Amino acid sequence: MTAGTVWCHFVLLLLLSIASLWAAEISCRNEDGETVDWFLLYKLPKHTEGESAGLGLEYMYMDSLTHAWQLSKYLVNMTQGALGQTLKQLYETYEPKNNSIAYAIYNDEIPHSKSSNWKKGHTKGFLLLDKSQGFWGIHSVPLFPPFLEDGYAYPPSGKPYGQAAICITFKYDQFTEIDQQLLSYNPSIYNCSIPNIFQADLPNLQKLCAGSELPSVTQRHLSKLQSAHGETFLHFAKSHLFVDDIYVAWIAQELKTDLLVESWQHSGHRLPSNCSLQYHVYNINLIGTPLNSTFYSINDHSKWCVSRIYEDQWTCIGDLNRAAEQAWRSGNEHGRNAAQQTETITTIVFLAAHQLAFPFTVKRSEGLEKQEQRGLAGETKKKTQKREQENWRRKL
Repeated sequence: MTAGTVWCHFVLLLLLSIASLWAAEISCRNEDGETVDWFLLYKLPKHTEGESAGLGLEYMYMDSLTHAWQLSKYLVNMTQGALGQTLKQLYETYEPKNNSIAYAIYNDEIPHSKSSNWKKGHTKGFLLLDKSQGFWGIHSVPLFPPFLEDGYAYPPSGKPYGQAAICITFKYDQFTEIDQQLLSYNPSIYNCSIPNIFQADLPNLQKLCAGSELPSVTQRHLSKLQSAHGETFLHFAKSHLFVDDIYVAWIAQELKTDLLVESWQHSGHRLPSNCSLQYHVYNINLIGTPLNSTFYSINDHSKWCVSRIYEDQWTCIGDLNRAAEQAWRSGNEHGRNAAQQTETITTIVFLAAHQLAFPFTVKRSEGLEKQEQRGLAGETKKKTQKREQENWRRKL
């Protein structure tokens, strides 16, 4: 075989590999690289008590196929994990430029940058799509993902604290609605490409990518989105004009349920539990996992909430904290009402009551009960033992 023939074979193989890349279905990917409708990821803090204590890189994982939390066999900084497998599709777009693919990466804390633009949304995420379908990820990790030219990596600053992420696969028509949601909270985009073929359907995303002047927005915008396999998600997009706590003033009242909220507790102006409106919001202090481990909220940077009443079965994952200074920051939350998903999410909170041995749990339960009696006027003080245990599980 001549050198010219070898070179022709090499070029042919390269072209075929690029063609197969674009022929592949853009989708959230699981731990085996298979397409999934959605997945949830919860990176554990470095400081946990129990069997899962480790490096600060271990994570729990669940998707639309498993419907159950499991400890991943990979670390979050490995390309073989769900985040790595999913974002691999995004990083592979960097070299072979393709005008049929759109993508954007955004974060209020940009890699290689020491400044933060407070005029932009307190929001973190990524999306990749073509005219058929794509995925949208929302997470809580600062400085992530890296720029496309840097390749996939997980920032060392993300190791000490807990972090959460959700990825959802959508058909193309849903991205016109996502385009409006992104406009509402004005993310700080630092890597993007929105070719002209998307301009008619994604005009706001194209302006956000180009840094152009944006149209005016409403205070908030609620959108009902449908995943590629037909599951319904509510998306709450808060602009800077909606100056209030998104959990108390909007999500709890919209869903008509009391909420248990987990968010960053290191702010100097963190908000206490709030019972001022019809539906109440309670801060979570301690989290127990299905992996026989517990950690305090002070060691967690994730942002999520679940229904206080288990039967309501709402779960939300997003990027806004319960802090006074974030009342005027834009941001978002994905909410879903589904028995299977909420059951497994709620398990994180629910299991803490079981995994801490009595009477330690009873003492902690009594402390919480006294604390809530000060804030909940008119709530009955006398409860049966069974009622106390049920409330403990829901209020934690």
